[in-house]
Amino acid sequence: MLRKMLFSALLLMCCQQIVMACDACKKKQAVVFGGLTHGKTPDSDWDYLIVSVMVLIVVVTLFYSVKWLIRPGEQSADHIKQFILE
Repeated sequence: MLRKMLFSALLLMCCQQIVMACDACKKKQAVVFGGLTHGKTPDSDWDYLIVSVMVLIVVVTLFYSVKWLIRPGEQSADHIKQFILE
């Protein structure tokens, strides 16, 4: 377990230069996300709004998926879950 964690950490540290933006990409990128990745960053405020809404939807969906997976909450005797469990 420790060996896998150390290998993963070493791999991430070695690949940092490959993943991070090069000098040419840094010049084209916005200040907020500049230098994090290759390619373009969002151009306008609408792009940031769209990405923020998408992130919010994903976080809410993930929260409820985990919540209902851990505690589904169906207690009625005629629920399909009871039929399957018996």
